[in-house]
Amino acid sequence: MGQSPRGGDLLESISKPSVLPITIGGPYAKEPPMARTKRAVKPLPTIWRAPDELWSEIQPVLDELDPPAKTGRPRTDARAALDGILFVLRTGCQWNVLPRSFGDDSSVHRTLQRWIAKGVLDRIWAHLVESCEELGGVDFQWQSADAAMAKARFGGTRSGRIRRIVRKTG
Repeated sequence: MGQSPRGGDLLESISKPSVLPITIGGPYAKEPPMARTKRAVKPLPTIWRAPDELWSEIQPVLDELDPPAKTGRPRTDARAALDGILFVLRTGCQWNVLPRSFGDDSSVHRTLQRWIAKGVLDRIWAHLVESCEELGGVDFQWQSADAAMAKARFGGTRSGRIRRIVRKTG
């Protein structure tokens, strides 16, 4: 029989399983290039409560559009209510789990509803954008919209024609 390169019998070397160390990539494998280090961008701090500078911009708008009533029960603190609204918007929590440090949850929610009805939030937004525009910080050339659209699963619900309850007159 023939000799194997290692000096043993060829038949013997074929029948015995050889155990070789397995190395991934092999000894001559080229290492992948290192990724570039990304430029570290320091994110803006998260707003959980309205800072004093922001409150000084918002308070005149609130005094103009939503002045305190002369009679009746005193309102909840407007700044605490704004902080509570910011907290709910940031966390997505339910109103009834709003921490007590922001005031009563129903009072904060009622304040939000009142401000929406009176257009206070729209005016605050316009005022802040205007003051930021003076600084050159708003560029409306590029805008984005976010939405989620999907097909109705399994074709949605199909129903027959809805019958009228009341007859047409005329």
